[in-house]
Amino acid sequence: MSTIFIIGDSTVEDNKPPFRGWGWALPPLAAEGVSVRNHALSGRSSKSFLKEGLFDPVRERMQPGDLLLVQFGHNDEKDDTERHTDPQGDFLWYLNLYCDTAIAKGARPVLLTPVSRRYFAGPDSVLYTHGEYAPAVRSLARWRCLPLIDLEDASRRLYLSLGEEKAAALFVRLKKGEHPDFPEGHDDHTHFNAQGAREIARLVAEGLRADDRTRAFVR
Repeated sequence: MSTIFIIGDSTVEDNKPPFRGWGWALPPLAAEGVSVRNHALSGRSSKSFLKEGLFDPVRERMQPGDLLLVQFGHNDEKDDTERHTDPQGDFLWYLNLYCDTAIAKGARPVLLTPVSRRYFAGPDSVLYTHGEYAPAVRSLARWRCLPLIDLEDASRRLYLSLGEEKAAALFVRLKKGEHPDFPEGHDDHTHFNAQGAREIARLVAEGLRADDRTRAFVR
């Protein structure tokens, strides 16, 4: 049996409802005989994920024939020293480390650009909010000839195809008094509900299916 390991942030993790990351929704799309281990955790960057030891169990359990999905960028943008990375500097260093570790274990790394946030600038435009992080991931994948899922691009196209109001239905939106953690309500532009997680997981599966090196891992 092969395993898909996932590392990333809150847009990926198996978080507490009503929040759901796309990694939570990926197992039903995995091929027969393929398991999914989602190690993504809220608030982590490529740097803090390693520094906190969160990659250690992944490193220990990866075996030949496994897959490692790597999506960071959302929190690498943050200003605090524990998480911030330079998109042309240590961000690439950490991504390379994850990829090198997978290859050394006989597994295959797959790089993903960070999923797009939901910020419309008119009916035909969604803002780019990840600066140089997404281009850095694309460049690294090209340079190293690694599988790439351009999730930023795919998610933006999904939002635009749905339109602003229908795209909003993929995200956590709470009315006043609906949830004890958000007594005044909440309109999230980053984090998905279960429906949104399933839609983004579908895009991830499509990306895996489109590459000869990874298509055997999904239905």
